[in-house]
Amino acid sequence: MEKVAALENWRESASFSEREKVVLEYTEAVTFSDRKVTKELMEQLRAHFNDDGILELTALIAFQNLSSKFNSALDLPAQGFCEIPSSQPAKKNTPHKNT
Repeated sequence: MEKVAALENWRESASFSEREKVVLEYTEAVTFSDRKVTKELMEQLRAHFNDDGILELTALIAFQNLSSKFNSALDLPAQGFCEIPSSQPAKKNTPHKNT
């Protein structure tokens, strides 16, 4: 649970290894539309993963992003597995109602 609590400030946290920090940076670059996967970031990633590992990591990130968008579009409530960082306003989810 220490790492979950430290996610909001992962860059400064000693809880994460360099490998984990590269993965988190890659995850943000893939997830946020205002960011890009740079050559430098890919080089850092290749220091820890082979091509198959990068492919699997990218697929998992993409799947989680798809799930997030899918759930949001259908207004599906969170299952409580992820805490929204305090730097972002919390969105109140309400159960989807059939009309």
